[in-house]
Amino acid sequence: MSWYCDVAPGHPLHGPYHEKEYGFPGKRDRALFELLSLEIFQAGLSWEIVLKKRPTTVEAFENFDIDVVAAYKKRAINRLLKNPGIIRNRLKVESIISNAQAIQQLRHSHGSFAKWLKTHHPRPHKEWVKLFRATFRFTGPEVVNEFLMSTGYLPGSHAETCPVYAKIKSKKPPWMQVDSDIYGGIYQAGK
Repeated sequence: MSWYCDVAPGHPLHGPYHEKEYGFPGKRDRALFELLSLEIFQAGLSWEIVLKKRPTTVEAFENFDIDVVAAYKKRAINRLLKNPGIIRNRLKVESIISNAQAIQQLRHSHGSFAKWLKTHHPRPHKEWVKLFRATFRFTGPEVVNEFLMSTGYLPGSHAETCPVYAKIKSKKPPWMQVDSDIYGGIYQAGK
């Protein structure tokens, strides 16, 4: 069983995320943008810190409204960097703004961020990382892996023995709709 499936149930922060969000497919652009941003904030830190700061981060980034965040300029960056309710890292904050702008471009080229993901699925993790790095900022292998697992594009969010796994399976996430050999058997449940 995965580490996250062992410790998350019953935990006040991890439990709700584990049981209602992690690995579930069908998220819309705003939710996808929020999750990508949270994974970026998590880089080098614990997921628990991100979950603790999630409500104030969502508020600070105006509910992760893509068009609002994409329009942030220096004044908004300075406001965010003074906000103790978020993880105050200039590179991460600037990358999130840049990524909102990239999502705007994906709307023009693919109709939405969600459709862009579907267009490029399936592919092995290394190929996803190349694609994300060519499209977004601050998206290394771990950020991409966790984001794609959290949205149902890569396997590994839950152990098969976890009760949440059955709920996710019933929703037929993208990773379950392809030959598992494409993933190379390298994925483990994360967080």
